[in-house]
Amino acid sequence: MSYEETRRRFLEVTGAAGVAALAGCAGNGGNGDGDGSGDGDGAETETPAGDTETPTEGGDDGGSGTRLSWHAGGTGGTYYPLSNEFKTVVEANTDFSLNVQSTGASVENVGSLANESADFALIQNDIAYFAKNGTGIDTFEGNPIENLQGVATLYPETITVVTLAENDISSLSDLSGATINTGDLGSGTQVNALQILEAVGVTDFNEQNAGFSQASEQLANGDIDAAFVVGGWPVGAIEDLANTNDVEIVPIEGENREAVKEAASWFADDTIPGGTYTGVDEDVETVAVQAMIATNAGVPADTVEAVTAAIFDNLDDLSIKTDFITVDSAQDGMSIELHEGAAAYFDA
Repeated sequence: MSYEETRRRFLEVTGAAGVAALAGCAGNGGNGDGDGSGDGDGAETETPAGDTETPTEGGDDGGSGTRLSWHAGGTGGTYYPLSNEFKTVVEANTDFSLNVQSTGASVENVGSLANESADFALIQNDIAYFAKNGTGIDTFEGNPIENLQGVATLYPETITVVTLAENDISSLSDLSGATINTGDLGSGTQVNALQILEAVGVTDFNEQNAGFSQASEQLANGDIDAAFVVGGWPVGAIEDLANTNDVEIVPIEGENREAVKEAASWFADDTIPGGTYTGVDEDVETVAVQAMIATNAGVPADTVEAVTAAIFDNLDDLSIKTDFITVDSAQDGMSIELHEGAAAYFDA
């Protein structure tokens, strides 16, 4: 599939999904008051992707024992396990419970925040900027998500291009003519993958679309030649693959890295340390975007402040990305307007 064919397919799917999601921005996709009427026991940790839980009206006291909907990402990435750690600290330190849902991540999550079927979600800072400003990718072009608001930035989302050593792919140029998994259709990963491939002049490739876990299986089975993964290292799906196969991480370095950063200013230099994955002993240069927590304007300020405080006052209870998630860095790379509840916490 050529780049233009891939792009048309991307627009057909994300355009349809985006229009449906954006249609709810006027406010009928859920009341968005953050007061779900769940039983508060936190037992439900995952709703199958594609199923949404619309918040129901609750009390006016900030939500004693109420359930909030938190949209994460695929189970093989970083968003989902990190979101469940947030769930633990929020439920231990507030009267809220979180329903953490596995999703297709950034672009899908923006739609859920737009129609207010999600109270909080993890998204990439570049996707947040595109959505808020109605630009960047055609799904959002001319359709700004005005109710999208930021809470905090978290950690670099490393762009990892993974292949098997036997595939003899050592640079991005070697991907010409290859079969590549660019991530779930409509995801932030796919957006980034297509941006990078276009920036370095790789336009002739066959595209596959699946989440990280399935992409690892495709590589192991020889169904694809390489896969793009966007997430904080180490990514569980790549760890699992590297434990059973000889993998190679394709660098984004030198002129290629400069071309990528010139094409899209939100990419920053990043490095995957040697030893992160079994058999990859040397540092690998690449680029990254930034992961962030987002919400929508319909969630009450005291709810957002309470959730934000629960997370950032209890960072010692986290085990994922702890070197990066700090109060001091929580506004670095914030690409959209801050929710007033988050501002109340960080400005205090």
